[in-house]
Amino acid sequence: MSFKGKEPNVTAAGTNISVGADGLTAEERLYQETVHQLQKTYSKKIKPLEQAYCFEGFHSAPLTSQDIGSKPMILLLGQYSTGKTTFVEYLLGESYPGAHVGIEPTTDGFVAIMGGPEPKVIPGHAAAVSGDLPFSGLTKFGTKFLSRFQVAQLNNPLLSNLTLIDTPGILSGSKQIQRGYDFISVINWFAERSDLVLLLFDGYKLDISDEFKGAIQSLRGHEDKVRVVLNKCDQISQQQLMRVYGALMWSLGKVIPTPEVNRVYLGSFWPKYKTPVGAIYEDNLDLLASEQRDLLRDLRSIPKNAAVRRVNEIVKRARQARVHAHIIGYLRSELPSMFGKNKKAKAMLDDLPGEFRKIQIKYNLPPGDFPNPEAFRQDLDAFKIADFNKFSQRLVANADDALSADFPRLMQRFPSHGRSSAEFGFPDVEDDVAEGSEFNNSRTSGFHNSRKSQTPVPHMTQLVAHPPPYSALSAANSSSSRNPFGEDTDNNPGILRFRTLFEGLCDPKRKMLPAAAARNVLADSGLPTELLREIWNIADWDMRGELDQVQFEVAMRICERLKNKEPLDNSRQQVFTELGLVNRLHS
Repeated sequence: MSFKGKEPNVTAAGTNISVGADGLTAEERLYQETVHQLQKTYSKKIKPLEQAYCFEGFHSAPLTSQDIGSKPMILLLGQYSTGKTTFVEYLLGESYPGAHVGIEPTTDGFVAIMGGPEPKVIPGHAAAVSGDLPFSGLTKFGTKFLSRFQVAQLNNPLLSNLTLIDTPGILSGSKQIQRGYDFISVINWFAERSDLVLLLFDGYKLDISDEFKGAIQSLRGHEDKVRVVLNKCDQISQQQLMRVYGALMWSLGKVIPTPEVNRVYLGSFWPKYKTPVGAIYEDNLDLLASEQRDLLRDLRSIPKNAAVRRVNEIVKRARQARVHAHIIGYLRSELPSMFGKNKKAKAMLDDLPGEFRKIQIKYNLPPGDFPNPEAFRQDLDAFKIADFNKFSQRLVANADDALSADFPRLMQRFPSHGRSSAEFGFPDVEDDVAEGSEFNNSRTSGFHNSRKSQTPVPHMTQLVAHPPPYSALSAANSSSSRNPFGEDTDNNPGILRFRTLFEGLCDPKRKMLPAAAARNVLADSGLPTELLREIWNIADWDMRGELDQVQFEVAMRICERLKNKEPLDNSRQQVFTELGLVNRLHS
């Protein structure tokens, strides 16, 4: 796939991102080219090797083009009511179709939250057979699982770069074995395809049940993807937090048998469009703000590093398939040609670790690439060794060529120097958190998608798609402008222009503006009382009788437009569109 001759001719407004005639930035184009080459190399050199030695029966089904070309994925795991669904809403700045939050176990199935033109829910059976979605491999888990799986689509710019996987809360006791499908295997399937796995705990649920332990242990081999989030930390005093953190590390140490310490992020993640929950203890707020910033920086790096991660996953799979072929080929070659095949096969299975050592020495294979002997033996019990194909040097040579030539050639295409997030359409994270700021206010810069259309008009300015201002990754929540004269609101209409006025009038702890204070400000516009009543009903869409920062921005902007003689309906449409609140127009 060549793009020579296609010079960038469009610049995203407010950024230095060049967009070509195909509507893609250089980095997005590099990602697409990389995915195309990976699909081609995998189908020609790796997939035939997997099929020849039934790799699917021991690991996972062959990858489809949708699997390789899918958007980066984040998997959330945790026990019930640790805040998984709320964390998703915190990132998106809005709820997704079918979401339900409560103190009881609420999410009773797997939900893939993806981008789409309009909010809708696709049932699991339909999603598994859709050629446009990367979930065809889930059919092997059966009808009971697919009945507990769905895809929630939402028109949110964040989801143009990521897919979020919300999972059912993990229970303890006998209920954990009554799901009707292999929960651990499903977790492993998603973990293989995820770019990041977040394990969520809260200070009051540090125990790790048997099922949760199995789920964590199923992540073996994906340790580099795992991050731990200790949620609801503002409900714990500083002294208690120290003890809770130590107890969590002790519990994880018994489940994850690695000498390295897992990265644990502390925080309290609450969506800004919901009524604020005040922190019980405020002595940790500076620490939590810093930890939150680090986590958001980690999340921002996922789309930027997506192409490299795709290469890494395919290389890992190719090495596993290569070793698998050597194991099966060796065991097949050791069987006698006529009599005693079953006896010899049983003898080799009884001493599988010993056979692995022989294979390792004979073919000079690294021991770290070999599977767990006991798990491999259990899988092998379902087959007859004599029925496998003989060792094929040609198929293994093709895989070796991919590992030694094709994949290194792909890696050479990536720049060796560091690039800022802005080059990928994602502005850099602010390094500082404003002093005295409330932790519940996100202090990070925007998370932008530089692509507006696949067919942009040449020589025209292309607007950047901004997340809703409630999103934790929205520019509307940045701590301050780097320009002493403020942000350029023409290039980024999502910037909250009335922030200073709001902060001077609102409750400093709850960050809410009482109705009486809002009345005085809106009345200063000079608009008729009947019109102001309509504006209040539009802005106070959740009928709380008070306004948060975004709702106040909506009210003030509508007042501005009405004073300029614009119709109310048109003003409402324009303001909601500018602020990325289009989904609320239809709610």
